[in-house]
Amino acid sequence: MGQTLVDLSSEIYQNCPTLPNHPHMVITEFQSHDTIRESEGVKFSCSSMYLSMGEHTATHVDAPSHFDPDKDAFSIDMVPLENFYTSGICLDLSHKPLKSNITIEDLIEAEKASGEKVMSGDTVLLHMRHYERTKNTPAFLTDFPGLVKDSAEWLGNKGIVSFGVEAVSPGTPGKNNFEVHLVCKRMKFTHIEGLINLEKLVNKGRFQFIGFPLKIRGGTGSPIRAVAVFNN
Repeated sequence: MGQTLVDLSSEIYQNCPTLPNHPHMVITEFQSHDTIRESEGVKFSCSSMYLSMGEHTATHVDAPSHFDPDKDAFSIDMVPLENFYTSGICLDLSHKPLKSNITIEDLIEAEKASGEKVMSGDTVLLHMRHYERTKNTPAFLTDFPGLVKDSAEWLGNKGIVSFGVEAVSPGTPGKNNFEVHLVCKRMKFTHIEGLINLEKLVNKGRFQFIGFPLKIRGGTGSPIRAVAVFNN
């Protein structure tokens, strides 16, 4: 039996989009092949890059410690790896206008249309066509559809491990976004931001979701290489 892998991760590059309250992405050349080194008669060169970025850059996952001030809240290096290797389902919300709120009714209708059920332990990805509509524009950081408190609770009551969106935040800017983060804190699940290619998952059934974070000691989040795996 073969497998099809769908890359769900956005690129990391100089000044890739980040919210103003997070560090900008800086990537520059550190070493180049223009410099030739020699050791005991052997000449060689190497190339490497310097990176400076926040944990919440490009496609990334939030650790509980990002939104939970409890001193015992897990940092990203403490979250079980099993949480990043789960069954996945993608709900199609691409009809929702930019800047609109995703309601419980929207999620119920999208679940029904998918022909699948959101199950305990799932990672639920929400295709809102935000990346396609706003990439390479300032609107990418502001004009996304998003969850609200009630719809986030609906997902939490399903027993999910996490949900994922294309946008830089899980709720529309302001109160809704703060409340969605607080739902994640209270109901003990998290979310992934900055996904791409979700249209390739719509109406394709269940898949294996993989999105392992870097092992950042004390990290409040981490970039991930998110992938959906379909068994053919």
